[in-house]
Amino acid sequence: MSISAAQVKELRDLTGAGMMDCKAALTETNGNMEEAVDWLRKKGISKADKKAGRTAAEGLIGVDNGVREAAVVEVNSETDFVARNAAFQEIVGNVAKVALAYNTTEAVAAAKYPGSDKSVADTIKDAVGTIGENMGFRRSAKLTVPHGAVATYVHNAVADGLGKLGVLVAIETTGNEHAANAFGRQVAMHVAATNPLALTAEQIDPAAVEREKAIFSDQARQSGKPEAIIEKMVEGRLRKFYEEVVLLKQAFVLNPDITVEKALKDAEKDIGAPAKITAYLRFALGEGIEKEETDFAAEVAAAVKK
Repeated sequence: MSISAAQVKELRDLTGAGMMDCKAALTETNGNMEEAVDWLRKKGISKADKKAGRTAAEGLIGVDNGVREAAVVEVNSETDFVARNAAFQEIVGNVAKVALAYNTTEAVAAAKYPGSDKSVADTIKDAVGTIGENMGFRRSAKLTVPHGAVATYVHNAVADGLGKLGVLVAIETTGNEHAANAFGRQVAMHVAATNPLALTAEQIDPAAVEREKAIFSDQARQSGKPEAIIEKMVEGRLRKFYEEVVLLKQAFVLNPDITVEKALKDAEKDIGAPAKITAYLRFALGEGIEKEETDFAAEVAAAVKK
């Protein structure tokens, strides 16, 4: 099949591989982007895994917390200029407050906006005319614990509870809630920095694990070693994979000599009771949204010709 320049460019952006290698990979896989990424990794050509999505949208992430619960929301705008607008920031903060009472994005969108008879969705639509730029409420989520704390962290904060990245971490314990919250905030900072795939190894998609094993196996076989040795090599690489992507197995950012799991055990001394990380949420602004790239110089040239 014919491989377009756009496909080659997309694969190059995803993997960092050379143009000819990308074209060869796409040709070998009949243009299947995901299979082409794997093909490059198996050949040892790709130095970067496929990204979950390119961050392109502007706006803000908002977080708010109550008693043993917290919520995180994303409200998008067209430009970062609007994200710095006080009126827009007030809207995002209020949407985060509303999200504390609801479990789904749809429910938050339909709920009454604070101090208004209109819904959150309608309030944001009305604000488009006032602020002068298209906006949208994209998503929300919340965490709750029966005992303990749900800690929050906002990275690149532009105001209290508002920024480009928000994290929630639920710590379940019957011990001191303030100590649990303090440790949970440290874990939230860790999650912001490392972006783990899952809390535990068991929570990782089995298909993703099998995919990694297949890639590790192909890489190991290139060494020419016996199958028994290859099997042990794959097991070792899989353990390393878990250490890189599983939250509890990762080296703790604040003390890389220990894992997050060990840090939690140590924190129990201050908490005064057994503690467990039951869940976490990480919202990065615009993740998974693709924005059409434009040639600014071409736009200017076209405008001059008009």
